[in-house]
Amino acid sequence: MKVSKQLQKGFSLMEIMIVVAIIGIVAAIALPAYAEHVRRGKAAEATANLAEQKIRMEQNFQDNRTYACGAAAGEMGLPAAGEQKYFGYACVNDASTFTLTATGVADQDMSGYVFSITESNVKNSTIDGVDKTGCWGTSKDADC
Repeated sequence: MKVSKQLQKGFSLMEIMIVVAIIGIVAAIALPAYAEHVRRGKAAEATANLAEQKIRMEQNFQDNRTYACGAAAGEMGLPAAGEQKYFGYACVNDASTFTLTATGVADQDMSGYVFSITESNVKNSTIDGVDKTGCWGTSKDADC
């Protein structure tokens, strides 16, 4: 009696389904974490620009004894309207106080991000509805 053995070639449907399930699980975990990581990187633009602008506002106050937001965009350090990538910037002032604010641009997946700083160096941030008073947090879960 002869027993013939055939060699199996390729993958079974069950093996392919297991691989697809594993890839799906990894993607479900990795993609949201990666997207949040990218958003935190984009938030660095706002904090850097606000810190630089605060220094320029203080320099202006030393020279002129007043805070001036009129030149806040463009020549005083903040990106002009056409150069803003991830955040829009605003400045509110009177002679002795100011508040600089960076608000995330929705088209760049930064809606819900708001950073601010005052003349007394009070930093606040709001990330997806979570307020962080006294610091610039870069994610809603992170402590600052």
